[in-house]
Amino acid sequence: MDNPARYTIVPQSRIFNSKQIAFVSAFIAIGAVVRIGVDEVAMVSPEPIYGLVIKVGLSETLSFVSGLVFGPVAGFITGFSIILLSDLAIAPGAWTPFIASIIGLLGVCGGVLRLFRREPTMRMMLLSAIPLTLLSEFLQNAWISLFFNTPIAATMLLGVPSLITALANNMILFPTVGFKTIKFLQNHVALRDGMDGSKF
Repeated sequence: MDNPARYTIVPQSRIFNSKQIAFVSAFIAIGAVVRIGVDEVAMVSPEPIYGLVIKVGLSETLSFVSGLVFGPVAGFITGFSIILLSDLAIAPGAWTPFIASIIGLLGVCGGVLRLFRREPTMRMMLLSAIPLTLLSEFLQNAWISLFFNTPIAATMLLGVPSLITALANNMILFPTVGFKTIKFLQNHVALRDGMDGSKF
């Protein structure tokens, strides 16, 4: 069940090839469309539930996977672009560049993690979801506290339900969608290109 997914892409470089650009673009498009769709559902949900529904999505998962597979720069671009593009369709505001940077940071974390763990497993994906979600929610709540000049403790306390939702979302999606995406790249990209997928 916890078989490692061998990586499929050749070593990181500062220049992306066309295949990397295509996959990063696909991640961005999928993440943005899902986020826009979730926002539409949240808008018609009762007000107390809005903050919970809006935490469901693929933004953090795809950002992390992109960084893990294609490197920290691609991971940051993926996360930042998902938030930026979806916010342009929903309601951009002063929060957009900050939230986009926070989600992009998860992509950077994925790229850094790959330096220490070259073969991701479902367990690793699950365990990564916990600290990364806590980091993301802490930074988002800290920004809200600074922007709206509210006490940080109160903001964190009010954000607990959203934190629980985000944590559940990522703990489910990182080891399922995230891991299967890496396996997909291994099985359908590396083999077709004649690579064995065993190294970057």
